[in-house]
Amino acid sequence: MDLKGYYRKVRKVESEIPEAEVVVVSEETNDGGKAGVMTEVQRAIAARLVVDGRARLATAEETEQFREETLRKKKEAEHEARLSKMQLTLAPGEVEKLSLKERE
Repeated sequence: MDLKGYYRKVRKVESEIPEAEVVVVSEETNDGGKAGVMTEVQRAIAARLVVDGRARLATAEETEQFREETLRKKKEAEHEARLSKMQLTLAPGEVEKLSLKERE
């Protein structure tokens, strides 16, 4: 394997990527790699994945969709975490009031 040529290709691809963090879409590989999995990685890692044929750079639409979905999932997880920490204490009289309201 020509290591100088390989790293020359990696540097060339890396120089063409404008952002520090980039979304890549995996390609199907012979060793069981699944196609279509989106991941956000650093520019250098993205360049290596592209040169190795393991991934391609995501389009602008795919990147926007991925980041929106990631943000939505993060907010849901934070909300679930807040709910799991919430403690509720009811006095015996309050439980009876709640039961009466449910009957109405």
